[in-house]
Amino acid sequence: MTSTPDLGPASPAALRKPVRAPRGTGPQKTPGKLPGGSPRKTSGKTSRHPYLTALSTARARTGLVLVGAVVLAGLLAPLLAGHGPTDQSALSLAAVGTPGHPLGTDDLGRDLLSRVLYGIRADLGIIAIAVPVGAALGCLFALAAATHPVADTIVQRIFDLILAFPGLILALAVTAILGPGRLPVVLVIALAEIPAFGRLLRGGILVQREREYVTAARVGGSSGPRVLVRHILPNAADPLIVQVAVSLTVAVFIEGAMSFLGVGVRPPEPTLGSVLSQSMPYLAQAPHFAAGPLITVTALVLGLSLIAEALNREVRR
Repeated sequence: MTSTPDLGPASPAALRKPVRAPRGTGPQKTPGKLPGGSPRKTSGKTSRHPYLTALSTARARTGLVLVGAVVLAGLLAPLLAGHGPTDQSALSLAAVGTPGHPLGTDDLGRDLLSRVLYGIRADLGIIAIAVPVGAALGCLFALAAATHPVADTIVQRIFDLILAFPGLILALAVTAILGPGRLPVVLVIALAEIPAFGRLLRGGILVQREREYVTAARVGGSSGPRVLVRHILPNAADPLIVQVAVSLTVAVFIEGAMSFLGVGVRPPEPTLGSVLSQSMPYLAQAPHFAAGPLITVTALVLGLSLIAEALNREVRR
């Protein structure tokens, strides 16, 4: 049996001396956080939103420059155009660089630069209305499908019915009922975009429903609609940003195709598709007739495609 040695009474200095804990037994500090859990300020840099990071890439910046240049040209059309889009002159099919007509004139002596600029303006106005309308209707259908299996079946059949009509047949059918003009073009683009947004959001909702945070919210007493709107929808809506860029590209093609076929905006109001359509009989005689709308459509579609690809890469990480 061993006896513990008596060290005697502790001195006042020893009582005042702090006792250090052995190494490795104290609270563990998380890098970048203070002991209280609040984030520690690092070198003054703040984390950016993933989409801002995606838009800062070289690919996205190139797309933004192309799209921005086209949009700016359309918005400033009244200032940049030296003539009205329907003003005629005696210079039929004038060449590029003709005084007063930098891009030449068309078969009726109308300034091509003015017609291209105002065509951009008309196209952007149609697209800016049609795509948000189609996106909103598609998202509403997806939310309705998430409420009940019967509603889901009905919504899916609606999507199938819209997709059963090819784009050209849908455009001709709508135009046959309403006649040519802006409204049929907007309606056709909106209808074409409803299944794209609806199915994308519906798929995201089905995936997010199985996550643990949804179960926790339901156990916590949140109602079904509250869980859907407050928890599931914000996490399922990320791919919709990419779909907006893709849908804008599709809308440019739909509007151009309808105007090219003569079932879009009524002449003499110019659109990029109608100017391109009018240039077809004169390609050999005056190739500059088609150059303006072709370059503009190419720049717009290429820019939107680059932006969509950059955003899609960020979403898939």
